[in-house]
Amino acid sequence: MRELTRRLGLWDAMAIVVGTIIGSGVFIVPGDIARALPSGEWMLAIWVAAGLLSLCGALAFAELGAMLPHSGGQYVYLREAYSPVWGFLFSWVLLLVVRSGSTATLAVGFSIYLSYLIPMPPLVERLSAPAIILLLTALNYRSLAGGALMQNVTTFLKVAGLVFVAAVALVSSGSATAEAAAPMGEVTGSAIGVAMLACLWAYNGWFQAGFVGGEIKNPGRNLPISLGVGVGVVMLLYLLANVAYMKVLTVAEIAATNRVAAVVLERVFGPAGGTIISLIILISIMGALNAGILTGPRVYFAQARDGLFFKIFGEVHAQYQTPALAVLLQGSWAALLSLSGTYTGLFSFAMFAAWIFYGMAVLGVILLRRKRPEWERPYRMWGYPVTPFLFAVASLWLVVNTMIDKPLPSLAGLGLILTGLPFYWWWRRQAPAISASGD
Repeated sequence: MRELTRRLGLWDAMAIVVGTIIGSGVFIVPGDIARALPSGEWMLAIWVAAGLLSLCGALAFAELGAMLPHSGGQYVYLREAYSPVWGFLFSWVLLLVVRSGSTATLAVGFSIYLSYLIPMPPLVERLSAPAIILLLTALNYRSLAGGALMQNVTTFLKVAGLVFVAAVALVSSGSATAEAAAPMGEVTGSAIGVAMLACLWAYNGWFQAGFVGGEIKNPGRNLPISLGVGVGVVMLLYLLANVAYMKVLTVAEIAATNRVAAVVLERVFGPAGGTIISLIILISIMGALNAGILTGPRVYFAQARDGLFFKIFGEVHAQYQTPALAVLLQGSWAALLSLSGTYTGLFSFAMFAAWIFYGMAVLGVILLRRKRPEWERPYRMWGYPVTPFLFAVASLWLVVNTMIDKPLPSLAGLGLILTGLPFYWWWRRQAPAISASGD
């Protein structure tokens, strides 16, 4: 049986980390955060807290990925730390909603900004969402190198664009810093939770480099570096962008819009600012789209190799050397979701389910050190055992807080996880030889 080959270098892996995280969030969610935390200091503090939490998760995944440098990433970590059923349920949620729903969401955002630059009839705008998904799916179906090149180029351009927005705002003549820094309302625990969730959405995606662990060269070195440095770079960029926003706009003005970056550039450049930011966001969304289309299918590929999914999705294309059918599966489903418009409700409760698996995977660092102390660990997580424990506690807090504030979506998320059990048991009977340390 053909295997995937290690063709991704350090810069490719780092481009996946940075390019996956930076999508449209940093251009949009500051308004949500300002409405929850009407104080400049609190806004910056929550970006730092969410960044540090994401960094803890990334460092945990760095240890797991260096120890288990296989395609599938989090699927493999959950399988080995707990049992195959947990890896399967993660993959189930990832395919049905988390990865595919995120791809659909990004594609619809792409079509909206594209229509701002190029006016088009409503039907054409709607069709442009699945079209961009299928275009990038075709690229990654045919070539890992092509997908990696697209990732490198779009990541460079989106970082340059974010730095441009921040630099323009910081050197502009207007100033709102003093007013933005003044507290404007009471900060409650619930408000912190709302702001934290918005920030974590903007940081979401740091874990995806592990999905292609089986194709990264020297993964014991390159995977930890790409995860740690990548998340650190994004955190600095996000802080720079938010300081720049507050240089031009008051906190009240930030809270009044969901297009904070556009408002900043329109204030500096006039109407041309809207065109500039739309182009930057288009590139940013395309990079995040490509990263998800490149990495996600490796999970279903690993699952199929374990006998827990249809066998054909575990095949490597003879000519293109990619998990071509797994790429096609995710791309087709995401395109259908983007066309149907049903992804928004699904995605909202699936993120609740995703955080259950994030916490479990990071806690797996502690479990595997106890269960498998003999396994080689090229990288050991900084701050162990405090950092993985803190991440697990934070994940639990987010899950419980969501269950209290949004009980119906939370129950729907749990229901989504449970729907995978009958399918797991069916595939498990088809492949009884599957084993893992926890099963």
